Amino acid sequence: MSEPIYVLIDHGQGQIRSASWEALRMGQRIAAETGGALHALLLGQGARGVAEQVAGKACASVIYCDSGRLAEYDPDAYAAALRQVLEADRPRLLLMAHVYQNIDLAPKLAAGMNTALVTDCIGFRSQDGELTFVRQMFRNKLDAEVAIHSPHPWIVTMQSGAYSADDLEEGQATVHERPVSLDGVEQRRRQLEAIEGMKGSVDLSKAGVIVGVGRGIKKEENLEMIRELARVLGAEIGASRPVVDNDWLERERQIGSSGQNVSPRLYVACGISGAIQHIVGMKGSQCIVAINTDPNAPIFNVARYGIVGDIFEVVPALIKKLKERA
Repeated sequence: MSEPIYVLIDHGQGQIRSASWEALRMGQRIAAETGGALHALLLGQGARGVAEQVAGKACASVIYCDSGRLAEYDPDAYAAALRQVLEADRPRLLLMAHVYQNIDLAPKLAAGMNTALVTDCIGFRSQDGELTFVRQMFRNKLDAEVAIHSPHPWIVTMQSGAYSADDLEEGQATVHERPVSLDGVEQRRRQLEAIEGMKGSVDLSKAGVIVGVGRGIKKEENLEMIRELARVLGAEIGASRPVVDNDWLERERQIGSSGQNVSPRLYVACGISGAIQHIVGMKGSQCIVAINTDPNAPIFNVARYGIVGDIFEVVPALIKKLKERA
């Protein structure tokens, strides 16, 4: 029988982070293709309520470790708790979202256990029960398939947007607590304050539809056309870096490697050429529609639908058609 697959579920203020739902979906896919049993794993204080949220998804069980030392993220305590669970259960792998907290946690855990770590994966391959993981290299110009030849458990982090949480399979999992001993773990740092980033601004990561605008808009006055398209679609507005650098839109609307990562159902790219730095932030969108005058623009490589044309002609026509159908 195949070894189990564990997925670490990140949460805060009683809510599960969207990237962890995506990681759970990847775990479901791996389990289905390898025949392994999928288990969700949570750390925290008073974590049972969050664990029960996960229990409605297809997995064999939801395991939670409850301790006051796990109330706030502490890499030493988190790594010690995970190590106790992993060494006892010996799953095939521990999968987690590639978010800031886990970028800090995963290498510490892997080094402490002397086990393999593959980060920022966008997918996997399964053949004859053997797994390889796909990650991008050289500014996302190449996809590398990484095979691991070391004892289990492996630790793998998954890039946000690689899988869609909308595809999660429903189920009914059992929930149980796993005791861990953290008395001997030194507390070397303490969280003094949590400061909310971009307070009061839009969170594009939660938007279902986004209209993205790039340097093809030419000047700030032309943004009203984009705002009208967004109103008709019920969408949020995102931007590539040149638009933000010109102060035409707020910094928090920037999408890409130096902005937000998004994975909406629909992304309409207006006048965006598709630099690697931008594509990194939106390539997880379910459906990408690109409008650009350059037929060789890189944005067309990731778009499902491409329109080679001037946005000043295409967008008004699109708005008119959408209003007629409303």
